[in-house]
Amino acid sequence: MKKISVLLILCLALYSLAYGQIRGITPKVIQFTGVIFANDSASIVPGVHVYVPQGGRGTTTNPYGFFSMPVLEGDSIIFSAVGFDKTYYIIPSHKEPNSLKLVVYLTEDIFYLEDVAIFPYPSEATFKAGILATRLPNEFDQSNLNVWMNSEVMREMYRNQVNSGNANFRNAMNEQMNYNRYQYQPAANNYLNPFAWSSFIRSLKKN
Repeated sequence: MKKISVLLILCLALYSLAYGQIRGITPKVIQFTGVIFANDSASIVPGVHVYVPQGGRGTTTNPYGFFSMPVLEGDSIIFSAVGFDKTYYIIPSHKEPNSLKLVVYLTEDIFYLEDVAIFPYPSEATFKAGILATRLPNEFDQSNLNVWMNSEVMREMYRNQVNSGNANFRNAMNEQMNYNRYQYQPAANNYLNPFAWSSFIRSLKKN
């Protein structure tokens, strides 16, 4: 039916042009402008091809669904876009000076496919075997994490740890206190401080 309608439109357009040429009438040039909407009357349709097959002229709607192109009276216009049915329009005799405005509504052409189930394995047993044999992308990282979380490795790291969190906090507080204390006076020499030597000897015995 679509092919028959297209042929009829082309025949009518050719007849009108031939009749005009026989009578010596020159078709009037019209600036054809318009906006294209979907059939819900709310969504504009950008990228619609608006063309005259016979004359080889055409344009495309902008992101706002607007188009503008020069046409002749009697031209057969085709509106086509992906996902929509083609719409046809013949430029009528126009009395207004060189201008024709049109609002076009396209009908969605949606084709739903049936659901297809794809099974790459011939049986459930081969599927389980394939899943168990699959190697994860981060499998090496997980194995490395298990090694580092080993109890012996953690115990060795804890034994060789210099300071705990509390010790680091006390050291930071001592540094801040010493800075405030000796900000405007010479700092004490710990080499001559017996308490400092006592703390140093205790730390050596602990290690």
